[in-house]
Amino acid sequence: MAERVAIILAAGVSKRMNTQMAKVLHEVCGRPMLAYVLDACREVGVTKIYVVVGFSAEQVKAQFDDSDITWIRQEKQQGTAHAVLCCEEHLKDFDGDTLVLCGDGPLIQADTLKTLIEKHEAEQSTATLATAVLENPSGYGRIVRDTYGNMQGIVEDGDCTNAQLAIKEVNPSYYLFNNKVLFEALEKVKPDNVKGEYYLTDALSGIIATGHKVVAVTAVQPDTAMGVNSRAELSTASKIMQQRIQQKLMENGVTIVDPDNTWIDARAQIKQDTVIEPFTYIHGDVKIGHGCRVGPFAYLRGGTVLKDDVVLGVFTEVKNSTLADGVRARHHSYIGDAAVGQNVNIGAGSITANFDGKKVSRTNIGNDCYIGSGAILIAPLELKDGSHVSAGTVVSQKSIDELGDKTNT
Repeated sequence: MAERVAIILAAGVSKRMNTQMAKVLHEVCGRPMLAYVLDACREVGVTKIYVVVGFSAEQVKAQFDDSDITWIRQEKQQGTAHAVLCCEEHLKDFDGDTLVLCGDGPLIQADTLKTLIEKHEAEQSTATLATAVLENPSGYGRIVRDTYGNMQGIVEDGDCTNAQLAIKEVNPSYYLFNNKVLFEALEKVKPDNVKGEYYLTDALSGIIATGHKVVAVTAVQPDTAMGVNSRAELSTASKIMQQRIQQKLMENGVTIVDPDNTWIDARAQIKQDTVIEPFTYIHGDVKIGHGCRVGPFAYLRGGTVLKDDVVLGVFTEVKNSTLADGVRARHHSYIGDAAVGQNVNIGAGSITANFDGKKVSRTNIGNDCYIGSGAILIAPLELKDGSHVSAGTVVSQKSIDELGDKTNT
């Protein structure tokens, strides 16, 4: 079995996105698009990844400090073949197989890459690509086969004849090449097309023309084939990813009452027998334990940890806080930058006032405390176990120090 590396193309400007940010950094369910492609490569055993960057390159590099990534700069975007050729210095002596993928394809799945790799090895081919069959193939390169079904080449959408435009099998840009043959073919690519760019698909055609075996396997599901080239497509990709996230959670024992009106970040972790009520938004690296109930209309932000049997009700927001077993915050509360002990009740409309206009401070609430409705807890603050805060009370550390032991009565 040949050693494998991956090249991910992430240098594009994307005029249709109308953005000053690198396209691959736009988020799908809380994570940059590029992160999903990197994950898929790692899941199939790729340990060395070359990411080609250009537009807003420093932005992209700042987001990913992974040790398995080598950054390749494409100073001028002249097409996909040119982007891959920028990696030649690093890969000219590599005697293995090279995956080539696009960084703007967040719906990629590792299972598709596994199928691609297995087909490549079984057929002992020089190049293998995974294709998709779409009802509306507009915008994609078409797969051209002979009457026996053998791969003949790829024609980009803008260069297709009327007959080729009718082909529904398309190229979603999942490639696996013999590395040495790939770079030999890249040297011969010419910009003989409508856009005047150097196409990677022309390198594939060159490999076929020299008699090497090239195989296309229809392994990409229609919803996975989609790349993101506009804000509308970004929204569509996010909805598909959200369905995947929720489906996996439900298979793992989480109840999501109304999936269409719930949004859960890809980084969130939710354990068995928790119930997510409608209109709940979970954003960031949130962790929710067993048997919790969240929502409706709850908002959980990054850094939130709910232990087991926690109940958060309507219009409750939690940010960067840990709530221990048995906490109840059922109505209109804000808990920010806090540690809340076991079996604490937080009454309707109570908040932790964690920001004084200059800095954010923490609130620590002990076990078995009662926080009455409409209470304001001004951070920095520490409430001892068993503290009772009456409804409408404003509590600061200074007031507690002045009362002394009376705070526990």
